[in-house]
Amino acid sequence: MIYDWILRPALFRFDSERVHERLLALLSRGSVSKLLGFAVATIEDPVELWGLRFRNPLGLAAGFDKDARAIAAWHELGFGFVEVGTVTREPQPGNPRPRIFRAPRERALVNRLGFPSEGADQVAARLERYRARHVHADFPIAVNIGKSKATPNEVAAADYLYSFRRLHDVADLFVVNVSSPNTPGLRELQSPERLRPILSALKEEARARAANAPAETKPRPILVKIAPDLTDAAIDEILALVADVEIDGIVATNTTVDHSSITLRETGGLSGAPLRARSTAVIRRIAERTAGRLPIIGVGGVFTHDDYQEKRDAGARLVEIYTGFVYEGPRAVARILGRKGE
Repeated sequence: MIYDWILRPALFRFDSERVHERLLALLSRGSVSKLLGFAVATIEDPVELWGLRFRNPLGLAAGFDKDARAIAAWHELGFGFVEVGTVTREPQPGNPRPRIFRAPRERALVNRLGFPSEGADQVAARLERYRARHVHADFPIAVNIGKSKATPNEVAAADYLYSFRRLHDVADLFVVNVSSPNTPGLRELQSPERLRPILSALKEEARARAANAPAETKPRPILVKIAPDLTDAAIDEILALVADVEIDGIVATNTTVDHSSITLRETGGLSGAPLRARSTAVIRRIAERTAGRLPIIGVGGVFTHDDYQEKRDAGARLVEIYTGFVYEGPRAVARILGRKGE
């Protein structure tokens, strides 16, 4: 009630990105993280996947903590894992502001951020410091990596490979982002002929590192994040490639460029409630086409326990939220995981 009637209306009076930045600055403080640990109860519903243990299946989606500034806070808020990024090889500012817009009537957001990132070196250094202070064996950190805007698509594989190598020892798993609509030409990398060199290079690097590591060291899983705007035929082509290269999973889905469901007229990727049905349909198709053998992280329009369960029933092993967290606030994790009365 406090968040619905007081905090959210107050926060929504200000620029979206400015609120976001100040929230991250607050949550990055160690004292705030400790306070959250006393105030928020964690729901245990363990999942074992890729040799990793997730204390529950609900994670924070990429885009919220792009530069890994508040990892401890996401742990204390009760998430089962976090996906940081998108991280690019080179530091870059992203697109001009303003670039995040709310559509409250439809419970949606539109963003055209364009991968603002401190760069792989800086994010790796921050995660190294975090790992030195914290040991959370049941709270995996996924790192979402993307192509720098200045890098031509023809040499994109080298960009992804650099970030993978730099972040390898501080990440538990990787997500390859080729589906954001806000970097010119990026979605062209979803075509099999352009995607194969990227995924092959990363998989070869992962295998080489695993071969030279101690026996107890687990190879880093590699997933690919796809757009909701793909045709069924295009999804099937990606699934064939994923099987051939032996990629470990799919994140379904990114934001959509279909704005027909909202009245807000801003360019960029649409997330939130209008995306729910389409992202679930993509999850269901992947699960059916792979007979449930390919792990899926489902994301898109999750606000309630029913939304979450819909994604799980469609075939998602794990689920992520972004816009639902913006609209529902700190109670979101408990509500979505089943404590609907809180």
